[in-house]
Amino acid sequence: MTHSTDSIEFASLLCSRLCHDLLSPVGALNNGLELMADETDPEMRQRCLDLLADSAKTSANKLKFFRLAFGSAGGFGDAVPTHEARVAIEGMFSASGRVKVGWLVEDDMLGKLPVKVLLNLSLIAGDALVRGGQLDIGAERRPGVTEIVVRADGPKLVLDPELRAALSGTLPPEGLASRTAAAWMVRTLVTAAGGDIALSPPGEPVLLFGASLPDRA
Repeated sequence: MTHSTDSIEFASLLCSRLCHDLLSPVGALNNGLELMADETDPEMRQRCLDLLADSAKTSANKLKFFRLAFGSAGGFGDAVPTHEARVAIEGMFSASGRVKVGWLVEDDMLGKLPVKVLLNLSLIAGDALVRGGQLDIGAERRPGVTEIVVRADGPKLVLDPELRAALSGTLPPEGLASRTAAAWMVRTLVTAAGGDIALSPPGEPVLLFGASLPDRA
């Protein structure tokens, strides 16, 4: 395939991932509206309104996260306020209440690429906490480089081997799918910027991701 075809295929896979993640809360909005149309009991109508409010909040949180994690972060300059990244990450995990987020980022601003990497690694690590747990996120700007560390600790950690391969750069071309597109994107962006990604070995009781990005990123 040509580079243009590869880019179109990747964009299609990433769009499939985003649509999949948004289908549930948007579908709940539709269901809530249908119930409201036929419901006359005040108590049940209030429950429908609560459902609509929760679904709308979840949809907005996901869109805010996706804008920073996969988009161009329009509206910001060369750097993004780290508060925006924190709000986006906490919004993604607040609905379930299963994942507690520890924020260990002291810098007020980070470059767009470090923020994108931080968000995507946090999402992958958080999703690996299938029974909930602690997700700690750290980043530090040092002379010449930005270091990112994401740590997931919980009763059951499951990282899809294909996601691990995508992050480590060993995923074969035929392994690229909607579920691995984001991990493959992060690896590609980091290496293109002259940085690197590190992962804890399989079977470890704690999942650790690390990324280093030179200042030009």
